Amino acid sequence: MQLWYHPLYTDGIHPDARFPRGRYRQLSERLQAQENQGLIRIRTAPLAAREDLLLAHDATYIDAFLDSRLSPNEVRRIGLRPWTPDLVPRTLHIVGGALAALSSVLDSGGFAGNMAGGTHHAHRDFGSGYCVFNDLAVCARKALSHFGLSRVSVLDLDVHQGDGTATILRPVQGARTISVHCGKNFPFRKAESDFDLAVDEGAGDEDFLALVDQAVERAMEFQPDLLLFQAGVDGLATDALGRLNISREGMRERNHRVFSALQETSTPCLLFMGGGYSDPIGPTVDAFVDLFLDAAHAHRVAQGSGRPEASHSSS
Repeated sequence: MQLWYHPLYTDGIHPDARFPRGRYRQLSERLQAQENQGLIRIRTAPLAAREDLLLAHDATYIDAFLDSRLSPNEVRRIGLRPWTPDLVPRTLHIVGGALAALSSVLDSGGFAGNMAGGTHHAHRDFGSGYCVFNDLAVCARKALSHFGLSRVSVLDLDVHQGDGTATILRPVQGARTISVHCGKNFPFRKAESDFDLAVDEGAGDEDFLALVDQAVERAMEFQPDLLLFQAGVDGLATDALGRLNISREGMRERNHRVFSALQETSTPCLLFMGGGYSDPIGPTVDAFVDLFLDAAHAHRVAQGSGRPEASHSSS
């Protein structure tokens, strides 16, 4: 399975920012060992082009960001402060990595992913909640308009609602948005997805997974040509921002249920990391390692390389 990464995913964020920037580098280091086994191939994320951003975003907002002309209020709403000029290429690499993974998965099927992104709080003309441009919406629009797909489902299982994705894709024929999120969490003014499934604050594995099953059903009944999976792990009990009580095993079971549904229909899947803010960050990185390794095993099966392999050991 191919994954895209760039050092700026970590280095493009100021060291003093209140954001766990080290999670990207730690994940990359953990997954590099799998390259020797032929399970994962990590590739360098390219820069996205302005015309790709225009698929989902207003030109005035795009140019203000690219030219470092955002107002203090716009910067504050995004939240990646202290602001640094490196955030511009970082953001373009994140969207570029998602687009490269999109091309790969539509070419070969199975699974591919970007080791960042899932920036679902970015709206058409403003950024929010650590999100500048909405890579999910850009990929959905590109899949429909440039690759000739008829239907794309966006399955957002991050603990926070995918409000920006919902607003950008609402008028787009052929896109279905499904969000499972903590009802009493950011954003406090929710948008309207095609299907919103709110989890009660403090919910554990059983209640969460019951809603995941409903969400997967809504995503797959659309008969999508592609699933975009926002696989945030900020629902973990250890997460500083999540307000849920999901175990590592429950999070992994979530992924298995998504992957099983995809394998039944041979539907390709593009993975986005989404949120994860455990403090210390170790449980977040563990859960992302689980996500990508299990996806890689599912990809191997989807490509006809043999039966599912034994589960990897926990670390």
